[in-house]
Amino acid sequence: MTRTRSPLWRTFVELRGNPRACVWTEPLWGLSMALVLPYASVFMLALGLHDEQIGFLATIAMISQVGFGLAGGIITDRLGRRATTAWFDVIAWVIPCLLWAFAENFWFFLAASLVNGALQVTQNSWDCLMVEDAERGQITKIYSLVKVAADCSALFAPLAAILVAQLGLEPAVRILYVNAAVVMTAKIVWLYLWSRETRQGRVRMAATRGQSVWHLLAGYRGALGLLLRSRGSLLALAIAALTAAVTLVNGTFWQVVVSQHLHVPDALLPFFPMVRSVLSVVFFFTLIPLLTTAVDLRRATFWGFGVHLAGQVVLVAIPASDGAATATTYAFLGLCLLLDSFGAGMLFMLSESLVALHVDEAERSRVMALQRTCIMLAAAPFGWISGWLSGIDRTYPFMLTSVLLVVGLVLVAVRWVPTHPDADAVPTSGHA
Repeated sequence: MTRTRSPLWRTFVELRGNPRACVWTEPLWGLSMALVLPYASVFMLALGLHDEQIGFLATIAMISQVGFGLAGGIITDRLGRRATTAWFDVIAWVIPCLLWAFAENFWFFLAASLVNGALQVTQNSWDCLMVEDAERGQITKIYSLVKVAADCSALFAPLAAILVAQLGLEPAVRILYVNAAVVMTAKIVWLYLWSRETRQGRVRMAATRGQSVWHLLAGYRGALGLLLRSRGSLLALAIAALTAAVTLVNGTFWQVVVSQHLHVPDALLPFFPMVRSVLSVVFFFTLIPLLTTAVDLRRATFWGFGVHLAGQVVLVAIPASDGAATATTYAFLGLCLLLDSFGAGMLFMLSESLVALHVDEAERSRVMALQRTCIMLAAAPFGWISGWLSGIDRTYPFMLTSVLLVVGLVLVAVRWVPTHPDADAVPTSGHA
């Protein structure tokens, strides 16, 4: 009897070319940044930074991403998708990791945040590298696999927990940042050697050769017109901006509220993203494919916003004990992780997929660069706002994210624009 493979697993096995190179190298994230990210905010607290400063740094990072994001389309077209991804991964990750590893005060973190903004250049070029030569019907599955790869990386979290338990928070985190710089360098080299420039990338490199930066910047006017005339792109932009703001707040203050408000020991912090990631992988291979098989992704987007909202409400409602975290605390956190793993995973995949599905293919790099710039501009204030709120009460940032998720539900209800009805049948023009 023939066994039926999961559609997602079948896509993973059958990937070829650049999509395979991008997806298959992504688990190295787990041996680099994923090990240290759960400790990033509490590491800052340990070095004497305050909640307001941590929130300010998150906002500065987003503003830096705005500047780099605007330049990302030009850089990606001039250098090509492949070279841009390699060079700017070094700038965005290897250099900041070394700054974080040797940080002594607020100014080290500020410098790292400014340089780390270059991630928007490589995010744009990496997205183009991954999807431009892929079939249109594969795009949602490819982004699902990217999320699965990132989630699988959290399985290495116990390594970080052991290191923190043995050495203490500060020295362990410094070692983890050095490790991240080394592993990210290996990932960059591997992806560069395994990938090739895309068809559209070669076209754009030839078209922009010899043109001045100012001439290329002027080209953004046409890309902006394409963006503003597309209701689908504007919808995707709004959904991605809301998702980015919620992700920013959670990424910055989730560990803080769990550690400082709910009194969970520092050594246990990496286990929470590990559990969330394992659950997310399970959902991506079981429930999420059932909700995203339709051409119209409206129902799936409703589910993403609604379930993520429930997870944020549960986090706010968890009663704080006077001493160490109790069994009740961990039970509520488990429920929160269950809801967040589904909701956040669904929203990540959908926000990226909707942007890619609605974008004009001939101007993909510039339009996506504009979209990412707008997303960062919209999300940037929420780092500082959530830091200010956390200084008052550490649950307040998650009341803010709950409001943002409600806005997302309303937006999907009243402003939804379907993706192309033939999305699963017709390959992308010129890129199949």
